[in-house]
Amino acid sequence: MTDLSTHDALVIHGKGDLRMDRIATPPPGPGEVRVRIAWGGICGSDMHYLRHGGVGASVLREPMVLGHEVSGTVEACGPDVHGWQAGEPVAIHPAKPCGTCPECRRGLHNLCRNMRFFGSAAYLPHTQGGFRRTMTVAASQLHRLPPGLDLRRAALAEPFAVALHAIARAGSCAGKSVLVQGAGPIGALIVAGLAVRGAARIVAADLHDFPLSVARRLGATETWNTGAPAPDASRDEEFDIVFEATGVVAALPFAIAHTRRGGVLVQVGMFPPGTIEVPMAQIIARELDLRGTFRFDAEFAEALDLLAAHPQIADGLVTHEFAFDAYAAAFDASSNRQAASKVMLEIGG
Repeated sequence: MTDLSTHDALVIHGKGDLRMDRIATPPPGPGEVRVRIAWGGICGSDMHYLRHGGVGASVLREPMVLGHEVSGTVEACGPDVHGWQAGEPVAIHPAKPCGTCPECRRGLHNLCRNMRFFGSAAYLPHTQGGFRRTMTVAASQLHRLPPGLDLRRAALAEPFAVALHAIARAGSCAGKSVLVQGAGPIGALIVAGLAVRGAARIVAADLHDFPLSVARRLGATETWNTGAPAPDASRDEEFDIVFEATGVVAALPFAIAHTRRGGVLVQVGMFPPGTIEVPMAQIIARELDLRGTFRFDAEFAEALDLLAAHPQIADGLVTHEFAFDAYAAAFDASSNRQAASKVMLEIGG
């Protein structure tokens, strides 16, 4: 008999219209596992869906469960699933590449042109997310937790994997001077990853003091409040590597100007859709290596290992925790960059 039980889920219906709905969780089919979700982290993309009804070209056309930073416990396994059993704690990789497109065949799974990603309106029907009591996923998306890693910290594997992929795109950071422009959760996690990777100097820059305080907790050796006048000419210096993590068009010239000649500039923040002006003459004349970075792949497992080995990363990033039914307060908190960094939902509480 089909399991028609329903569970709470956080569903975005349109701009500014976020509701706690009851939805059905299908039983796991072949190769699938049903997971009881424990924790979820609110991401900037979740905020974009709430504020604007979309993220870039991914515009809501039907109700969609939000959330892609989630962890939980195996509840039931479908046919042909081996190696998993009920009660096991897991982190869930939110991406499901097609495996057949040219990028997948080249091993670039994060660039899959047919990607299905939790809580994304890129396709119709939309790919439902993980802010719900239970969800059914492919067993291939599950990751065991390393010893010592709890479910709350494990939910941060997704954003940390984004940061680690950006760092990998920059090449070796050991012994280098690095500027991270934008100290939101991803920028702060880039700082944490750089500290683990042995960067010699890590400067975090932001318009607000609070995110800079988070960056210091996660390993920044110096912080710049770019909204305040510089006390001296020190901010004219250049860096071996710059990560532009704001996604603000007006911030790009600053990032370019602070990348040394022959240096690497990694664009992490997503710019709004459409054409933007880029000072290409400076990039050419200074021989800057401008690199894009998008999501992650194998870095997800690496993120779990590092979160287990360095619990201070998660503990330093998370500023607020809310019960699932207090979602409105959680999203309000997440919108305040001067008082919050990573906001967590205790879904399984």
